[in-house]
Order: sequence, then structure tokens, then C-alpha cells
Amino acid sequence: MPDITPPYPDSYSQEDIQQILQIAIANHYTEEELSRQQLWEIAAELDLSNATIQAAERNWLEKKVIDRQRHAFDLHRRQKFKQKFTKFAIINTFLISFNLIAVGTVSWSLYILLFWGLGIALSGWKAYQSQGEEYERAFQRWSFQNEVKQTVATVWTKFQQVWEA
Repeated sequence: MPDITPPYPDSYSQEDIQQILQIAIANHYTEEELSRQQLWEIAAELDLSNATIQAAERNWLEKKVIDRQRHAFDLHRRQKFKQKFTKFAIINTFLISFNLIAVGTVSWSLYILLFWGLGIALSGWKAYQSQGEEYERAFQRWSFQNEVKQTVATVWTKFQQVWEA
């Protein structure tokens, strides 16, 4: 089988460089995790300034916090949807059973099932949608509400501590 080597380009995009360096670092350092000291050593070998690596590390940490918040938000939305779906299933099972017992056929309960089911389907689509403008607005609103709750809880705790002292 002939060795097919693609021609090397004269220049690389920033994204290409990041990918190549990521592969090279992963191949060079076979350990699963690197220490912060090793990170700084790699940065020094790449001739990156301390300010540059500190800014990159800070951005990375901020991104991790936001990613954790988004994950918590997604779990929250999906849990709310599961609760709605459970209510839907229980109530509609009762209504269909009642309709069958009372009339002997599924008649009026089918309309409730279909219309409510449409609403549940839309809620499910919204709960599992994790991109777009509407998702961003909902995430920002949820994030703000959580910040307010944490602030109120912190103030209340401090107030209680002062009151007890």
C-alpha cells in the first residue's frame, strides 16, 4: 500500500494550529492529567507570556462555570418536563378510563388527550432544545433568578447571624 501523505500547507489557521498543538501535547504527555506547573512549562516552551496564559486560564475557568450552569439549567428544564408529562399521563389515564366506563367508548376524553398532548409535546421540544435565541433568553432568565435567590439567601443568613449575636 503506497504511503499517501497530503501536501503540507504554507500557512495554518488559528483553529488548525490549536488542533495540531492539542494532538501534539496529547501525544507528548501521555498522563491523563497535567499539573498546573506543567501547563506553565508548556506555555513557556511555546513562548507565551504569563499574562497570556493567565488570561486564557481565567477564560477557561469562566467557561467551565457557565458550562456547569447550562448543564444544571438543562437538568432543571428536563425535570420540570418530566413532572408535567407524569401529570399528563396520570390525569389522561383517569379521564380515558372514566370515559370508557361511563360511555363505553373513548369520546370526549380523546379531545382532552390530543389538545393537552400537543401542549406537552411542545413543552418537551422546548425542554430538550439547547440552542438558539429562545434557549439563551431562558438560560439568562434562569441564571438571574438563581443569582437573586442566592443573594437573598446569603443576606438572610447574615441577618440571622447578626440577630442571634
